[in-house]
Amino acid sequence: MNLALLSLAILPGATSDWPLQPRPEVVHGFELPAKPWLPGHRGVDLAGRPGQPVLAATPGTITYAGPLAGRGVITITAGARRTTYEPVVPAVSVGATVRAGTVIGRLSAAGSHCLPRACLHWGLLQGKQYLNPLTLVRNRPVRLLPLTNQQAQPARAPSPVPSGPPSRAADVSPAPPDSNQRTAKLIIAATAALTLTAGLLIRRE
Repeated sequence: MNLALLSLAILPGATSDWPLQPRPEVVHGFELPAKPWLPGHRGVDLAGRPGQPVLAATPGTITYAGPLAGRGVITITAGARRTTYEPVVPAVSVGATVRAGTVIGRLSAAGSHCLPRACLHWGLLQGKQYLNPLTLVRNRPVRLLPLTNQQAQPARAPSPVPSGPPSRAADVSPAPPDSNQRTAKLIIAATAALTLTAGLLIRRE
């Protein structure tokens, strides 16, 4: 099957650092809802283990580090862009400046999106718009899609032979050979009779 490579555009200032090392498995991808109030998955879930170091995927300033809705959350801000990490036990304080790859905390099992497994929910916002955080990494995962969505069509079964009386269109058919032969014989016989009658009249005169 011919395959086409579906890649993601790399955002300006992209980094090769993942928030977990070594490169983690993407357990649940990014699913932006059609409307802001509809359910979706505004980030990606990366497989990890409890206590694993969580790294800053982007440089910036820590603008939040603490509990939120029962789980630890860290936010790194750089201009209009923010990256979020949860559930994390923070190792940094609000106001700290970090580089990409800096350890900002430890992965927590409490509040995991992947129970009973532990995983990091990694989010990205540009202003108020949620984006796919995988666009930040150069060695991002790829998907292979078929070049066409056409699928092989099953072979059509032969049309059944109708069991009812033939249609009117079927009645319009050439005359059978026997009918043509009878017509020819009648014409020959009539011609012979006329010829004989004409001969008898001539003899009488």
